[in-house]
Amino acid sequence: MNTKLTLTIERSVIEKAKQYSREKGQSLSGIVENYLKFVTGEHKIAASDSAPITKSLRGTFKSPDSLDYKKELSDSLSKKYLQDG
Repeated sequence: MNTKLTLTIERSVIEKAKQYSREKGQSLSGIVENYLKFVTGEHKIAASDSAPITKSLRGTFKSPDSLDYKKELSDSLSKKYLQDG
């Protein structure tokens, strides 16, 4: 059941939020509701909620079976943070 909620928010923030909601094709109420669900832990981000760039890249990289992810990560971080320079 939906219930009306009154909020007091800076006018400039409201205008930007309205513009954002128009660009996204969503109602401002829906955006606020989804945000509140997210911050209260009621709504978990699903793969379908990912940004378009994330969706387009998902599944494009196949690592070889011989790849030792932990070793590669350790080596890369060591080079980045422990090299003299």
